[in-house]
Amino acid sequence: MTSSCWHAEFKKLMWAYAGRRIIYAVPIAIGVTVICFGLVFLAPGDPMVNLLPPDASPADAAYLRKLYGFDQPVPVQYAKWLLRAVTGDLGTSLQTGRPVISEVGRALSNTIVISLGAVLLAFSLAFVLGTLAGYYAGRPADRALTAVSVVGVSVPNYWLGMVLIIVFSVELGVLPATGMGSAGSDTFSLFNWEQAKYAILPVITLSMVPLGIIMRNTRAAIAEVLANDFVQTLRAKGLPETMVIRHAVRNAFPQVLAVMGLQFGYLVGGSILIETIFTWPGTGFLLSKAILTRDIPVLQGAILVLAMCFVATNLAVDLLQTAIDPRIRRA
Repeated sequence: MTSSCWHAEFKKLMWAYAGRRIIYAVPIAIGVTVICFGLVFLAPGDPMVNLLPPDASPADAAYLRKLYGFDQPVPVQYAKWLLRAVTGDLGTSLQTGRPVISEVGRALSNTIVISLGAVLLAFSLAFVLGTLAGYYAGRPADRALTAVSVVGVSVPNYWLGMVLIIVFSVELGVLPATGMGSAGSDTFSLFNWEQAKYAILPVITLSMVPLGIIMRNTRAAIAEVLANDFVQTLRAKGLPETMVIRHAVRNAFPQVLAVMGLQFGYLVGGSILIETIFTWPGTGFLLSKAILTRDIPVLQGAILVLAMCFVATNLAVDLLQTAIDPRIRRA
């Protein structure tokens, strides 16, 4: 088979595999909508309490319930909500009266700012340090780097965030403690130091857990590859050690990539405590406010968007893994 024929066949197989993975993702997405809609109704509390004055009559409460559709059976509410969500309509916030999609979209863009910063910091540093630990497996350097990864995984990130605020904001006064801008701005520019400095502490705090997890997985993957017979063959043929490491990294990267994808989903969807501590106006902070006020449309919309981001991330990582290493393609 010629090279052009092989590439054409490979592209055909990749497209077929991508189509199957997208089809498999559809029922997962539907299941996610059922869970995120149903769990909100299991939480205690009445969303109408915060909208009605203390002296409101039962008739007023019934009118509001009918206005927002809460008087209908849950399956009917879910069906109507899902049909609207498919078109991009996630409802209206009970507290602000603004469309949920705009509230969640603005918050998600703010979350992506610190998530991407944490990705660049954690993923690059973890891959380099994990590769060094795997190369020097069993040696003092490995033990020292492994200790760093254990600390990253073990230290609660919300505790680390408070410590960083005390040290760099309260004691040293070199970095702001909370917010996204000096005047309460909800916009952000990476090229404006007066705004960019507000993201430093949240990014460092958010990156610690994925840093430790990816370091440990990278170390294990590199050490496993270096223990294979083909590595000894490469060395026996006189290949420079830098080239040996390069081959080990290429073989270990698909396995590490899967962990990176999961951690990216964690960074986007699991930052509620960090954003609350630093008063960063992202999806985590939006969720915490919606929980306290029982703003059900915002809760459902934010959870749905975050869940869909996680599903899309896993799908993208799956396809990228297959493109990098066709051996993992499932028939």
